[in-house]
Amino acid sequence: MSGERVSAADAAWLHMDRPTNLMVINALLWFDAPLDRTVLAKRIESRWIDQYPRFRQRVVEGRLGLLGPHWEDDPRFALENHLHHLALPAPGDQDALQAFVGDMMSVPIDRTKPLWQVYLVEGYGSGCAVLIRVHHSVADGIAMAQVVWSLTDDAPEPPAKEDSDPDSGRRGGWPSQLTPLVPLTRPARAVVATSWRVTGAAVASGRGLAAHPSRVGNAAATGWDDATALAKLVFTPPEARTAVTGETVVAKRALWSDPIPLDDVKAIGRAAGATVNDVLLAGVTGALRRYLEAHGTVVDNIRTLVPVNLRPLDRPVPATLGNKFGLVFLDLPVGLDTSLARLGELSRRMAAIKNSPQGVMTFGLLTGIGHTPMQVEKAIVDFFTAKASAVVSNVPGPRAPWSIDGVPVAGIIAWVPRSGDVPLGVCVFTYGGNVYVGIAVDADLVPEPQTIVAAFRDELDTLMRQATKPAEAPVRPRVWRRGGRQADDEGPPPGADLPTPLARPVGEHDPGKQVRRRRA
Repeated sequence: MSGERVSAADAAWLHMDRPTNLMVINALLWFDAPLDRTVLAKRIESRWIDQYPRFRQRVVEGRLGLLGPHWEDDPRFALENHLHHLALPAPGDQDALQAFVGDMMSVPIDRTKPLWQVYLVEGYGSGCAVLIRVHHSVADGIAMAQVVWSLTDDAPEPPAKEDSDPDSGRRGGWPSQLTPLVPLTRPARAVVATSWRVTGAAVASGRGLAAHPSRVGNAAATGWDDATALAKLVFTPPEARTAVTGETVVAKRALWSDPIPLDDVKAIGRAAGATVNDVLLAGVTGALRRYLEAHGTVVDNIRTLVPVNLRPLDRPVPATLGNKFGLVFLDLPVGLDTSLARLGELSRRMAAIKNSPQGVMTFGLLTGIGHTPMQVEKAIVDFFTAKASAVVSNVPGPRAPWSIDGVPVAGIIAWVPRSGDVPLGVCVFTYGGNVYVGIAVDADLVPEPQTIVAAFRDELDTLMRQATKPAEAPVRPRVWRRGGRQADDEGPPPGADLPTPLARPVGEHDPGKQVRRRRA
């Protein structure tokens, strides 16, 4: 595999690194009991390094930047350079672990070595935690889910090294344990084929894409929907300035919620006629609204970027991993006053996104800019990321708990990287019957991220009350029959005897009173 060229899409992610926003996926698993370091090391060696070439390869840039980067085996590869063992500072609670993860988000991965790191963190309560950091150029979120799953007891033992081949042991499609991880926007085979047509057009455009982005649409759009999606990507205005936007800094903070029962979320969805995904996004929307209200910057919408998988779901992720996903714009309706109104509007917007080719278009654009010089790529990335304030991902994880060497995984959360000056990342992760919401923020722009996490739980509670509140019986108009008896028909028949009021408000006109006065 040495000397294999980095794909255009992977090269795009490789070159998006900035000191203030690193292109690194951070995944955290925590346990209520200690893990054996030796067992973890052996599993990483046999199930990652031996099975996935990228975990023993480094990236080498082409001469003068003209030939593009390529993968080559690291001649000095050593597991101890990637697997680290440390103790969490006292008091070893969630706050301490969150501080550690936030600090690590600002640490670049050494590019002279394979682009991944694992930290076994001892002293987290009665157990431990494992932080996995992998550069986005190596794999996307769906591919990383397979990689992480391979460490668990449920994953099959890999074949012997001498008998293995890139797809050995993984020919049956997605493992059943990972089936829930498929994204909620399922692309059909035709959509994947379209993505390759768009990719081909973008590659052919090459550097001209920077000056004329519409060429991708001219060469690859297959209809009005494609043209509309591309126009939305290009002509959507920059995001409005709020309390969560601005120029990012190096320092980051990472937080996650306590577990929220998934059954509660499903109950809200059933009562409101919405999907679980819609309910979770409504929770994020309400939490952001509360934060913006507290800082006096409420707007109609907060525009976010949402990843959309483009992999065929009946095939295994290849041993070379890589990236095959697009991004779509999703406006969160933070300006709507009530939780149910926000949920209803999000359901409508998500339904529209599921039928949009926008994700395919962005994959084509990423592939195209992967062939442009880094300075041009930076300008294009800045152009598109200025249109969003956050990246939001929702990962439906495994229903049954995982374990490693018999030690159950108590919880999982992950954070996707943000490019350009996007300051906020939100991940909603469903695992073992619970929901966790994690946020990664710029420490300068969002100094109180804990209020967003707390507001997410409050927003779900509000949705539960509103969605399950019994409907009030409609007030029926009083209708009368002859003789003053109440009737069920729509109005009194002609000549019906209506009951005489017992009292009349002061000043109300009484024509009969004037008649009596004239007779007197």
